[in-house]
Amino acid sequence: MTRVGHVAVTAAGRRRAETLAEHGCGEVLTGAAADALRDGWRSYDALVCHLSVGAVTRLVAPLLAGKDKDPAVVCVDEAGRYVVPVLGGHAAGANSLARRVAEQIGAQPVVTTATDASGLPGLDDLGWPYVGDVAGVTRAMLDGEPVRFESEHTWPLPALPPHVHGEVAETGSGAAVVVSDRAGEGAPGTVVLRPPSLVLGIGASRDAPAAEVRDLVTKALADAGLAERSVAAVATVDLKADEPALLLLAEHLGVPVRTFAASELAGQPVPNPSEVVAGEVGTPSVAEAAVLASGAALVAEKVKSAHATVAVGRVAPRGQLRIVGLGPGARDLLTPRAREAIQRSSVVVGLDQYVEQVRDLLRPGTRVLASGLGAEEERAQTALEEARAGRAVALVCSGDAGLYAMASPTLELGAADVDVEVVPGVTAALAASALLGAPLGHDHALLSLSDLHTPWPAIERRLQAAAEADLVVALYNPRSRQRTWQLPKALGILGARRPPETPVAVVHDASRADEQVVVGTLADIDPDVVTMRSVVVVGASTTRVVDGHVVTPRGYAWLG
Repeated sequence: MTRVGHVAVTAAGRRRAETLAEHGCGEVLTGAAADALRDGWRSYDALVCHLSVGAVTRLVAPLLAGKDKDPAVVCVDEAGRYVVPVLGGHAAGANSLARRVAEQIGAQPVVTTATDASGLPGLDDLGWPYVGDVAGVTRAMLDGEPVRFESEHTWPLPALPPHVHGEVAETGSGAAVVVSDRAGEGAPGTVVLRPPSLVLGIGASRDAPAAEVRDLVTKALADAGLAERSVAAVATVDLKADEPALLLLAEHLGVPVRTFAASELAGQPVPNPSEVVAGEVGTPSVAEAAVLASGAALVAEKVKSAHATVAVGRVAPRGQLRIVGLGPGARDLLTPRAREAIQRSSVVVGLDQYVEQVRDLLRPGTRVLASGLGAEEERAQTALEEARAGRAVALVCSGDAGLYAMASPTLELGAADVDVEVVPGVTAALAASALLGAPLGHDHALLSLSDLHTPWPAIERRLQAAAEADLVVALYNPRSRQRTWQLPKALGILGARRPPETPVAVVHDASRADEQVVVGTLADIDPDVVTMRSVVVVGASTTRVVDGHVVTPRGYAWLG
């Protein structure tokens, strides 16, 4: 976890630092600014300085050791208007920290990193280790010069601009981006990205010397011509879950330890079984079997030392599918997580109007697969196919992805072979409720009146149950040009169980430019004002209009 320290000298700066610390964003450092910075430089991963950029520059200059060693440094001006990443924008995470701080204090992040300003992915901001000429290759990318891209496999990377491609240019910078787990620094003018592709299977005697295990791992990787920085996990038998040498190795590599039961390892078809090992731990193989149990292909058979064995495996890339809720439409209701998910994808799939809603966020080179209304299953299948090919895919939809949107039909198709993240969004019912006041202040139900996929008798039973339970009901898909009788029928079912003066509200295009709000009652609401872009909120028997706000009391007896 990133440790963040705050340095402040004025009363305003200290108050702001204390507020951020109270909300879980770091700790306030005490003492004079120069002393606090010097102490924090050694102890913290990031420093937020509530000082001018000039003052911080002079204070940190004697402390600088290198891009891969220095902490992130972020400055906040005295008035709390701007948050500026000064050091470690990508490598140390200063850019993302600046955005986080700015969001919490209501300030403007001022990110000056060239790739961020140009909408390009930073080669040092992908979360992967790298070696090579990052500055030179990045400059070529920014200048639009041809950059060769080379990878044996498709990995879920953000979109790269069109001039970064697999062809070798006859002229230009000679720059290249190579994705590889093979040892070597790469040619001049090249950046080598190390994907998380290798698994170390390790067997060890009790209290095996840590140095011996470490040396054996180095030998196994060197003999196989593989890069240590592509190691993604250490795997072993569960009897060795607390083995100090393995824990120290994993800590050194910054990777998890995965353990498997001896019975599971015993079933793996290894090339070099051992009866001695079988007698000791219940499986004829630990190192090779642990690699296979991790889902990796064995690329280096086991090597042995006096107290340990090591084998190396390679895992196939898994594509990423992020199912992203865009919210009700307003840009400021698009969550930061949704924005990041879109910008970290190389393929965006969605209904054409939703893709257009976020097209300005797409990085250069993003492939867009948009389709029209009524093709939900096709979009879901397309997104899964792209992810199964190893790509980073964003499947976008309105509102919240899990509510009458794309998460359900996509996951229903089966997605065990890709990494899936459902990114939540502000759903229409919440946007409508906020405009009305607090109609969802107590128990409520969300129901769709679309009978295209759900038989009307089932919808009717649910309406009757909500009416019987006296729940506030938010109706989605309430009325279309073809479906005009369902809404009056639904209002009649609910009206049979609550007074005619019960508030009913129609919110059309919540948070969008042509937003409209109509508040009436069960007795007088006009269904003709409702469209498919509306949400209809029907109050419970306790719902009231108070000073123009629709309110459903929480019904709690407050203490004190």
